[in-house]
Amino acid sequence: MAFESELLALLPRLRRFAASLSRNAADGDDLCQAALERALKSRHLWEEGTRLDSWMYRIMRNMWIDEARARQRRAKTFVAEEAGEHVCDPGDRRMEAVVELSMVERALDRLPDEQREVIALVMIEGLAYKEAAEILDIPMGTLTSRLVRGRGALLVELGEAA
Repeated sequence: MAFESELLALLPRLRRFAASLSRNAADGDDLCQAALERALKSRHLWEEGTRLDSWMYRIMRNMWIDEARARQRRAKTFVAEEAGEHVCDPGDRRMEAVVELSMVERALDRLPDEQREVIALVMIEGLAYKEAAEILDIPMGTLTSRLVRGRGALLVELGEAA
């Protein structure tokens, strides 16, 4: 039962990572659900004493790669949802935060997949570089360079770079 409890505690983090991979909240929720189902079916493959979050991130990333490949084969395209305009009081800080978050999400969406994955794991999920490199199955130097390039590209996208 501890396995299921740990999975439940990870759910918010898993949903965030899935949304960053898929670039869409609904697709992210579907990905998260599918990854949870796979984890429950493959529970026997998880090694007790290892990090469950890293195992789940790897499952989720691999499932997303498979889905992206399948979408390419099917040659389906998805139109991004249009961002609606919000009419609000100029002093409404909450609405400003929503707009700023939306801008960051759109900027993240424009990054290449490998940069977005690294940023999602290190900057958003707060994983150590070593953990993120293991999840993505890349050398530490590759992770570091992708993170530096991703941060720079994100700043450019947000119009904050010199």
